[in-house]
Amino acid sequence: MKVRAITGLAFLISVMIGGCQNHADLDPNGVPEKLLVGMYGGDNPGQTKEALAPMRAYLEKKLGMKVEFFFTTDYTTEIEALRAKKIHMAILGPFAYILAAQKPGLEPIATLGLDGKPALYRSAIFTTPKTGLKTMDDVKARSKSLTLCFADPASTSGHLIPRAYLTSIGLNPQNAFKEAVFAGSHAASILSVKSGKMDIGCSTIDLGINKLIREGLAKRSDFVILWTSPPIINDVTTIRVDLNKDFIKKVQDAFLQMATDNYQAFNAYVKLYYPDTHRMSYVTVQDSQFNSLRKIAGNLDDLKLNK
Repeated sequence: MKVRAITGLAFLISVMIGGCQNHADLDPNGVPEKLLVGMYGGDNPGQTKEALAPMRAYLEKKLGMKVEFFFTTDYTTEIEALRAKKIHMAILGPFAYILAAQKPGLEPIATLGLDGKPALYRSAIFTTPKTGLKTMDDVKARSKSLTLCFADPASTSGHLIPRAYLTSIGLNPQNAFKEAVFAGSHAASILSVKSGKMDIGCSTIDLGINKLIREGLAKRSDFVILWTSPPIINDVTTIRVDLNKDFIKKVQDAFLQMATDNYQAFNAYVKLYYPDTHRMSYVTVQDSQFNSLRKIAGNLDDLKLNK
């Protein structure tokens, strides 16, 4: 069956872009009056907004201007807002960044790091003990009777990577399963499987399943991990290249120095996903570091880049 999305993307894009209207202009030197940052709100936008408040205050002090975060419920909205020049920068998942960077005009300036190097994470395909599935061989044998749940269409660990793996073993989600859907978020994918609504889910263990366990919304015994991916580079902070070059460098330096200059601001947000942030900081990242993911996406017929 065809993979179907269950999110109102068109409506969200119109709300996002409309909310930023007339505020993203640059002065003659390419500097904004107020820095507008797109941010995926996660599975709990209120929690994310509260956690980012210290970071916003830190950036305002560092940059000497107002900073405003615009929260979305999916990455596609951020990408469209960047392309429409309704925001100046965004924090994107790696696959979302690849999609956004298909059109020129963006520069990656930072990613989360561990011990000075980019922090990595893994994608996972999982189920619950109730399905009786224990291995991917079991999934292959029963796929036509199983339902599959991805997260966001532009998610790396919740869509691109597990989709590529499934296709590589002969399970094209377009037709190999009884049904394949997008839940819209990592938590929705995970909880859909936990509740028995879906048989198999796709997300990340450390930043997805473990986060819900820490929040008391799930237990380790609720899940059977069927497959984990090789390491994946983390989210990327990206900015429009039509902004003033010196200003871009100033924004980049603010992120790179955040963990040292204001650990509270850094920790308030990052601790949502990582229980121990003391060895973490923002580090520089290059566009070329996403080429391996570009290759994966380019090898999937229904996810060809540059459409």
